[in-house]
Amino acid sequence: MRDLCYSYGDRVALDALALDVPRGSIFGLLGPNGSGKSTLLSILIGRRQAASGSVSVFGLPLAPRLRARIGIVFQEPSLDPNMSVRETMAMQGRMFGMKRARAASETERLLDRVGLLDRAASMTTTLSGGMKRRLELARALLSGPELILLDEPTLALDPDSRQALWQHLIEASAAGCTLLLATNDVHEAERYCGLVALLDHGRVVAQGAPADLKRDLRHDAVRIEWSDDPAADALAMGAWPGVGHVRLAGRTTHVTVDEASPFLTRVFQESGDRIRAVQIEESTLEDVYFQLVGKGIAPRADGESEVAPQ
Repeated sequence: MRDLCYSYGDRVALDALALDVPRGSIFGLLGPNGSGKSTLLSILIGRRQAASGSVSVFGLPLAPRLRARIGIVFQEPSLDPNMSVRETMAMQGRMFGMKRARAASETERLLDRVGLLDRAASMTTTLSGGMKRRLELARALLSGPELILLDEPTLALDPDSRQALWQHLIEASAAGCTLLLATNDVHEAERYCGLVALLDHGRVVAQGAPADLKRDLRHDAVRIEWSDDPAADALAMGAWPGVGHVRLAGRTTHVTVDEASPFLTRVFQESGDRIRAVQIEESTLEDVYFQLVGKGIAPRADGESEVAPQ
């Protein structure tokens, strides 16, 4: 992708975006809602036309003939409620010009692989959310794509369904597929993506391996639950040496620091009688994003605010 631009009226969605996705990678587009992730995927699948810039896939200009080499899992469910699981797969095979025998054989194999073979005759409306996601993945894999585009593939799934879906995605990657997914789940990106690009207002602000992006970040993240309003404490902490950023969510503060031990020693010395609980964890890509952009990735809960580093 080179210098891609796209706008919705006066709102810029992609601002001269440039990005390379290596063949065979699991590549995450990470950013909050409105950062341009879904717009970029829409251009890659041909749903939208960039105002300017260029895209090449497999070294070729983006064109309809490449569609057979690309699988898609949309953000919202896109299954026909009047079709069964097997009919859904058969329709996909016909759309991609697959011979009926091959499509039927691949359907059996893929439904077995995603644990839906026993539900082949079931209507799609009877499937759970996790089952629907697995069916959409099986449908995307039917034509043997080299690239799979996924828009928030685990959105609204329970933990078990998320893990099951990712197991199938990892298997697809091991078989040679390139995976490009949009997400605002930093833990998912860190765990599964070999490379990520951090997007803000349609621009790439950083890209690389998650571990490399976090290398120069303050090491620890400390979550403190208070017995009363910690707004004044958060403001004061933002000026302490070794403190990165401070985020408020009700009576909880999330603070990134160089070292948790001396930071917590000072916190307990000054306000120990007001602390109800403390949790220490490693900094995440969310903290990288905040350091670069000054805001978080995940949607904020009501009452959550951020204190910029001094």
